[in-house]
Amino acid sequence: MPMTTVTRFAPSPTGYIHVGNLRTALFNYMIARKAGGTFILRFDDTDPERSKQEYIDGIREDLEWLGFSWDREEQQSARLDRYAEVAAELRASGRLYECFETPTELDLKRKKQLNMGKPPVYDRAALDLSEDEKAALRAERPGHWRFLLDRERIDWTDGILGDISIDAASVSDPVLIRGDGQVLYTFASVVDDVDMGVTYIVRGSDHVTNTATQIQIIRAIGGTAPRFAHHSLLTGAQGEALSKRLGHLSLRDLREQGVEPMALLSLMARLGSSQPVELAGSLDELIEGFDIGTFGAAPTKFDEHDLFPLTAKHLHGLPFAAVKDEIAALGVPDDLAERFWQVMRENIVTRRDLPGWWALCRDGAEPLVEEEDRAFVTEALALLPEPPYDDATWAAWTAEVKAQSGRKGKGLFMPLRKAVTGRAKGPEMGDLLPLLQKKPG
Repeated sequence: MPMTTVTRFAPSPTGYIHVGNLRTALFNYMIARKAGGTFILRFDDTDPERSKQEYIDGIREDLEWLGFSWDREEQQSARLDRYAEVAAELRASGRLYECFETPTELDLKRKKQLNMGKPPVYDRAALDLSEDEKAALRAERPGHWRFLLDRERIDWTDGILGDISIDAASVSDPVLIRGDGQVLYTFASVVDDVDMGVTYIVRGSDHVTNTATQIQIIRAIGGTAPRFAHHSLLTGAQGEALSKRLGHLSLRDLREQGVEPMALLSLMARLGSSQPVELAGSLDELIEGFDIGTFGAAPTKFDEHDLFPLTAKHLHGLPFAAVKDEIAALGVPDDLAERFWQVMRENIVTRRDLPGWWALCRDGAEPLVEEEDRAFVTEALALLPEPPYDDATWAAWTAEVKAQSGRKGKGLFMPLRKAVTGRAKGPEMGDLLPLLQKKPG
C-alpha cells in the first residue's frame, strides 16, 4: 500500500503571512492536494514573547481568503511536554549536551577561528567539562543544549536543487533548547514532522543547512527523513533583497490594494518555474498543473505590479452572479445592476474601482474641458435631453452635434467623453450613457 503524502505549513505567528511565506504554503498545499494526501497547518508558537493570537487568527483568515483548507491544525505550544520527553531521550543517549558559553564568548571563539583560517564551528568545549565544573557554571548562568552531530557527510536528493551533500564537520552542533528553556525551531519541527508522519517538506533555500542537521536529528529519534525541496528566495524586480519590504507585501496588504486571490495564486504557482505565468480559473486547475521539478535554483524576481494585470483579467471574466451582492451593496438599482457590471468589468483594475464608477453614474462627474473646447461642449450639452437614456442616445446625440458643429472623429468624441465622464478613458459611451442618472454638465 503506497504511503500517504503528508505536507505541512508551519508559520510563526509573530506577524502576518507575506509573499515569501505564501510560496512555501502554496507548494506544500498543492503537493498534498495533488496526491490526495494530508495538509497540516502547524503554528510554530514556542516563542511566547513574540507569538500572538491575533497573528494566528490572521494567518487562518488569509489562507481561507486564498481558498486553502487543512486537514489538521496543530500548535507547538501545546506539545511542550512531548519535546521535553524527546529531549530527555537524547540526553540519555548522549546526543544532547549542555553548554554554557555566552553569546559574547561564542562570538570571540568564531572570530579567533576565522583569523586562523578555520571554519567558525563550535569547538565542543562543553564536552570536556567535569560535573563539578558544570555545577559551578549552572550557579552562574543557565545552560543551553546542543545536538551532537555525527561528523560525516549528509546526502539527499532535493526536489529542486538536485543532489546535495553537506559535511557535518563544517557545521556547528545546533542549539536545540535555549538557556531559558525555549525549544527552538530546529528541534520542535523535527519532533513534529516525525510524530505527524510528514513525508514531504518544501521550504526556502535558506534552510538547506538546517536540513542537513535535521536529517541527523530525525534519525537519532528513530524517524525516517522525508523528501525535501528547497525553493529559491524572492528578490525585488531589480534583484534587490525583499527582506526589508516583506512587511509591506503581506497578504492582507495586497488584499487591501484589491489584488484578487486567483491573481496572487496564479503568479506564485509559476514564478521561478519553466512554465509561463498564466491566469488560472481555479485553485484546482493550478494544483493539476503543478510540478515541483519545473522550478529552478536561481533567485526569483517578484514584482507586485505584475499582480494587477492578472487581477484585472480575472475580474473581466467574472459573471454577474459572482459580484451581484457587492454591486447591490454599492446601491446600484436592481434593474441596472447587471448592465453596470457588464459595462464596467473591463474598465476596472480592482474591485476598488467600482464605487468610483457608480458615483459617476449616480451623481455625474466634474467635467474635464479644455479651454478651446468650452463653447463647443456647452452647445453640445444643450442638445442632450434629460435622462433616462437608451442604447441609441449616444449615437443620436453625437450625430446631431456633428451636424451642427461640423466636428468629427476624435475632435468630436473625445471632448464629449471628457465632459460627460471627467475622464479620457472608459467604457464605450453608448453603453455608459444608459447608466447615467443625471444629465451631465
